[in-house]
Amino acid sequence: MTRLSVRCDDHEGAVLERARDRLWTAVRAGDERGAAAAVFDALGPATDAETVLLDVIAPVQVRVGAEWAANRLTVAQEHTATAIHERVIGALTRRPGHRNDTPESPRVTVACVDGEWHGLPARLLTEVLRLRGWKVDFLGAHVPTAHLIGHLHRTGAQAVALSSSIPTHLPTAHTAITACQAAGVPVIAGGAAFGPDGRYARTLGADAWAPHARDAAATLERGVRRPDPLAAHQAVDALPHLGDQEYTIVVRTGHLLVRETMARLEARFEPMSSFTDRQRRHTAEDLAHLVEYLATSLHVADDELFTRFVLWTADILTARHVPAHSLDIAMDLLAVQLKDFPRARRTLARAREALATRTPSPQVPGHGKSA
Repeated sequence: MTRLSVRCDDHEGAVLERARDRLWTAVRAGDERGAAAAVFDALGPATDAETVLLDVIAPVQVRVGAEWAANRLTVAQEHTATAIHERVIGALTRRPGHRNDTPESPRVTVACVDGEWHGLPARLLTEVLRLRGWKVDFLGAHVPTAHLIGHLHRTGAQAVALSSSIPTHLPTAHTAITACQAAGVPVIAGGAAFGPDGRYARTLGADAWAPHARDAAATLERGVRRPDPLAAHQAVDALPHLGDQEYTIVVRTGHLLVRETMARLEARFEPMSSFTDRQRRHTAEDLAHLVEYLATSLHVADDELFTRFVLWTADILTARHVPAHSLDIAMDLLAVQLKDFPRARRTLARAREALATRTPSPQVPGHGKSA
């Protein structure tokens, strides 16, 4: 590399770092005008729109999620920051020349899994693909599978990019992947829900996986093989462990598990005696999430998914000054109720072991907020 190219790289890096700092300051303050200025001022010969989307806006959105998790941003501030990013992306993409597609351009559908409300990662991919000349149908967040399939039949998309940030949506993602493939359309999966290495995309039978928008665009440009609709299969065929019915029963009885665990926790966790009504509601919500993640782990047969959630939740509770050992008590109570479910008991036991040897994270990582 020549000295000139090194200096150019250093200059671009400095420009991007300044832009990220300015954007972070603006979104944290709820300053939409300042956020737009930070983004537009970063544009230049070395920093095109794709670079700004993926190297300025995306990392700042990840930081928003991490700061919320660490209790340094309120829910309202997190929502405000995300809304500002959405509007700034809209302004950026309305610039002349943003869309480079033609009538002959390949067509792709970008959508979030049913129940997935974190639409920003999918929006970023949409705009990157449009910049690269694709004709993109962006269906947004929370797309019911039936509506997605109806759209594919009407438009003849060459592929579907399916996004999900929250792991508890993996069973729904499995349904969507199978339905798209049955319609003869390949699926590329992306988002934090599918695991840092894409393991759950492979488990659920997606045709491809990409960790980031650039990788997804490159994968689509290389081409994703169209599946044989006649090879469509039932969920239990791809995931034979579902035959033991543990996942199904935990899902069906989830509300009972939460109610019983909540009642027994009163006697086992002394601080609950002084909880406010608001704290009790939060505790019930936390228990519901615990059961949801346990069910999801059973669906994909991966104890580590549940363990990661438990450790993340422990850091969240610590950041909010709630004793993390309440999680251990809750999991013990769940194990008692699930005494006839060997996979569930093993999953709970492994998470409890990890919790007992946990080293609290100095900075709570974001969960389901990545872009």
